[in-house]
Amino acid sequence: MSNTTHACPLCAEVGGLLIVERPQWRVVRVADADFPAFYRVIWQPHVAEFSDLDLAARSACMEVVYRIEQVLRQALAPAKLNLASLGNMVPHLHWHVIARFDWDSHFPNPIWGERQRTLATPAEARLPLPLAQLDDQLRAALLFTTR
Repeated sequence: MSNTTHACPLCAEVGGLLIVERPQWRVVRVADADFPAFYRVIWQPHVAEFSDLDLAARSACMEVVYRIEQVLRQALAPAKLNLASLGNMVPHLHWHVIARFDWDSHFPNPIWGERQRTLATPAEARLPLPLAQLDDQLRAALLFTTR
């Protein structure tokens, strides 16, 4: 996590269950019962916008997003993968990578939209593999760099 003097929650806290941490970025799994396969790529230095990064950093950041998406597609076969970099509430560069399923509580709405259904079975139990195994697959996929 970066050292800053302002009150940025992504500078002050890990932001979820830490999966991988490198000097430039970290990946966490967000604790969300409705969306168990919700990961966040957080840029370590405090910058607000993707365009604040130089070419090498932009490429590294998107490679991480790409590899997470690839693992989620292969391991979970979701109906859709949502990628988002909003920053309206927390102006620290981070990407949301979220596996979405046609059975999830909000589908086809965004996760921040209106709930469409209540699930009889917890969402995590409907995944084809345990989250710990998915996290291990992500760690293996993210061994490509030490940056």
